[in-house]
Amino acid sequence: MYINIGEDFVLKTEDITGIFDMDKTTVNKATRDFLAKAQKENRVVLTSYDLPKSFIVAKDKIYISPLNTSTLLKRAGWEKYE
Repeated sequence: MYINIGEDFVLKTEDITGIFDMDKTTVNKATRDFLAKAQKENRVVLTSYDLPKSFIVAKDKIYISPLNTSTLLKRAGWEKYE
């Protein structure tokens, strides 16, 4: 199954490791360090220039999306875990 994660970006759900809320997770230093390291390695992809609300960890990249995690989870047919 495929999921639209914003603008013209579509991913296979089987390639997605996790979908994370940007506001809730980036308060943790480890998450900020993880994203900063991925940015330095050119593994971060912006799907839009709108305000980022979530990030998707996929097989080889991290996608920053303007869509809420609940929207992405519904599109993927997954349940929300907190």
